[in-house]
Amino acid sequence: MAKIAFILLCHKDPEGIIRQAERLTAAGDCMAIHFDARARREDYQRIRAALDGNANVTFCRRRIRCGWGEWSLIEATLIAVEAAVDAFPDATHFYMLSGDCMAIKSAEYAHDFLDADDVDYIESFDFFDSDWIKTGMKEDRLIYRHPFNERTRKRLFYGFYNLQKRMGWTRTIPPDLQIMIGSQWWCLRRRTIEWVLDFTRKRRDVMRFFRTTWIPDETFFQTVVRHIVPEREIRARTLTFLMFSDYGMPVTFYNDHYDLLLSQDFLFARKISPEARELKRRLGDLYAAQGVRFQISNEGRSLYRFLTGRGREGRRFAPRFWETEASLGRDRELMIVVCKKWHVAKRLVERARQVLQIPAIDYLFSEEATPLPDLGGIQSTLEKRARHRRALMRMLFDYHKTDRIIVCMDPADVDLMRDFTSDRATTRFLEIECDFTDDYLAGHAKRTGLAGNHTAQETLDRLLPTIRYDLRYESDRIRDAGLKALHRIRQGARPEENAVSLAAFLSIPETAAREIAAMDHLFAD
Repeated sequence: MAKIAFILLCHKDPEGIIRQAERLTAAGDCMAIHFDARARREDYQRIRAALDGNANVTFCRRRIRCGWGEWSLIEATLIAVEAAVDAFPDATHFYMLSGDCMAIKSAEYAHDFLDADDVDYIESFDFFDSDWIKTGMKEDRLIYRHPFNERTRKRLFYGFYNLQKRMGWTRTIPPDLQIMIGSQWWCLRRRTIEWVLDFTRKRRDVMRFFRTTWIPDETFFQTVVRHIVPEREIRARTLTFLMFSDYGMPVTFYNDHYDLLLSQDFLFARKISPEARELKRRLGDLYAAQGVRFQISNEGRSLYRFLTGRGREGRRFAPRFWETEASLGRDRELMIVVCKKWHVAKRLVERARQVLQIPAIDYLFSEEATPLPDLGGIQSTLEKRARHRRALMRMLFDYHKTDRIIVCMDPADVDLMRDFTSDRATTRFLEIECDFTDDYLAGHAKRTGLAGNHTAQETLDRLLPTIRYDLRYESDRIRDAGLKALHRIRQGARPEENAVSLAAFLSIPETAAREIAAMDHLFAD
């Protein structure tokens, strides 16, 4: 059975550290603690006094003054790992933690999870080919030396960095290493840890290289583990659930996040707010519990992006900026069908295509797989289609040798609609108003990743009003956008009523429009 040796790097909150150690070791696991040498001596003495009698807790023989982005974090980690290896010979797994982490599963679940698959868990993606680094330095982290801390000695950091660039003082990456990058929160098997320690003793060249690499906690273990462990025995993921805001700051969890955290496919989570006392109490009780079953829906990240992307009024604060391009052509007609239920719009457009014999294109700005002709690559991605929307539409008019085209758009694309309505071409819109049942909204949440198949009903009940408001808000934005020639049909209206709007939208007689409006199952889900 798995026995976890937790590697705890911490620098504050001695009472929280004591409680965390007592909770985790009470279930039979163990812990090696490195308390930052920069922290207050009294805090360290409080931790030692409280935990020295716990046989499942050991302390590092030497404490390091740690700094963000420095080699000191790796040095402290290696010291803690060595202490754990020596103190706990029966530990099977070594799990990196911080003082802000807490278990979001029971010890029973965690042990069964680790027993189920003989692998290491560590995020490790190719440093150069992946997009793990979003902003700031990339290659320069490696090819230049960084002996100074960017946060505490900024002038020296950038002065020496710029001097190296001017003088061309680059260095070579160890040729046998593929540099990898990922989260520092890993869980490694004992055999792997012993191999890593052996590697650090034999490969002094690698140790010298990483000692002056910038932010090595994101590259050292990730690179070394990939170098010494077969790929089939590595899962490139962390078992610690964490999220980052649009500003690159860690998301903090509070008391009302309990249900969300338990449903994620992870064993721990960070960062837990120091003020979230109720959350900490419930998670602490959970780790010692027996027979708890967890429904994993794993919608946390997508749900966070959905909710935080809406601002106080339910939407983002600023509109998107769209470049303007040349006109589609004064004598052309672009007819845009707007509907949240894509299958309803597709049925109507397909029927209009048959009756009118004009080109009709489904959700070309929303679905990558929408069939489009080869237009020289401008159609290849959704990003390109949106960025060059007018050029794309002109090319579609030319390709089909027509002056009339019908396309479908999602109600969220109101910025695209505004751009097209400002064109010299004739642009008309047909908004299809559909009814949204709770079952449909729940299905929509699962299709879009806001919920999973096992999301608790209570979570869905809280989420559905937000989704319903979001759909209503999109429809209101269309009404407020000042779109010229906006027509509307409704699911609850009779075909004769919808035919009037449909005839005006398509510029056809009402008799022909009635044939389209009366089609069977138009609004069926």
